Amino acid sequence: MIKAFIVVNNHAMVRLCRFYEQLGVDKQTELCQTVYKLVTSRPDHLCSFVDDEKTFGPDTKLVYRHFATLYFCILSDRSESELAMLDLIQVYVETLDKVFENVCELDLIFNSPKAYTVLDETVVGGLVLEISTNKILNVYDQLMKLEKMHSSLMDKIAIS
Repeated sequence: MIKAFIVVNNHAMVRLCRFYEQLGVDKQTELCQTVYKLVTSRPDHLCSFVDDEKTFGPDTKLVYRHFATLYFCILSDRSESELAMLDLIQVYVETLDKVFENVCELDLIFNSPKAYTVLDETVVGGLVLEISTNKILNVYDQLMKLEKMHSSLMDKIAIS
């Protein structure tokens, strides 16, 4: 099961995070800082898997990918495959690329609801729901159409 999905930039600013287990805000903040320190301190030639019982506990591992100024990180239990988690990060980034037409950090800052919607169509309750970029985009497009219909309906109601 996925415990957390965290996107952090080179300057320790969390740009997106979703926790799938109950943790207090202090613990979430501490985990985000710990993840940032770990991934930024690792040399590029090392693999993208961190299995550190002292830091995360006996049943948690970290998988991450570095794209431009952002680190996409997944904390999961030991039942999840590291390669599957890397693939999940890749699918998420590719989907964001299509939604934002070359995603960048500013897209995550100014359009975070869209980024969270894509994540929520990919992972639900810590379980991977979908790994097909096309299927995720189809659902995302349908949600955006419904949102437009809802806002136009609300505008008509407000005018009357």
